[in-house]
Amino acid sequence: MATSSEVLQTKTEDLLIGALLRVPAQAIQRRLIKELNAAGFGELRLPHMAVLQFPGPDGARPGTIAERAGMSKQAINQLLSSLEGYGYIVRSDGEGSARVVHATERGHAAFWKMVDILRDIEEEWRSELGPERFDQLKALLFVVWDSPLVR
Repeated sequence: MATSSEVLQTKTEDLLIGALLRVPAQAIQRRLIKELNAAGFGELRLPHMAVLQFPGPDGARPGTIAERAGMSKQAINQLLSSLEGYGYIVRSDGEGSARVVHATERGHAAFWKMVDILRDIEEEWRSELGPERFDQLKALLFVVWDSPLVR
C-alpha cells in the first residue's frame, strides 16, 4: 500500500480519474462562488453549490436535491434554510405532504449569473485547449454523462 508521500509524488499520467475530474470541478465551483460574490450574491458559499448545481433546485423536492448532491436530507434542509433566509428560494407545500423548492427572483438572477460565468469558463478552456481538443473533451464527457458509468 502506498504511503501518502508516495501518492503525492505520483506522476501526472498516473493520476486516477477521480482526481482528474474532481480538481477541475472544484476549481470551477470556487470560481463560481468568487464571481457570484463579486456580482452581489455575497452570501453564497461553496456548500450552497450542492443545492445550486445543475439542474438547480427550482421545482424539486428537498429529497431529490439531497439525492443529487449525495447528502442527507437534514444537511440539504440546512442549506435550503440558509438559501431561503438569504432570499434565493422559497419552499411551499406540494402534492401530499411533500415540500417543493422554488427559486425567487434573486435565485433566478444568481442562476443566470452562474450560466454567464460558466460560458466564460468554457471560452477560456476552449482557448487554452484549442477548439478541437475542447470539443473532444466535451464530447467524451457527454458520452460518460449518458453512460451507466455515472449511475
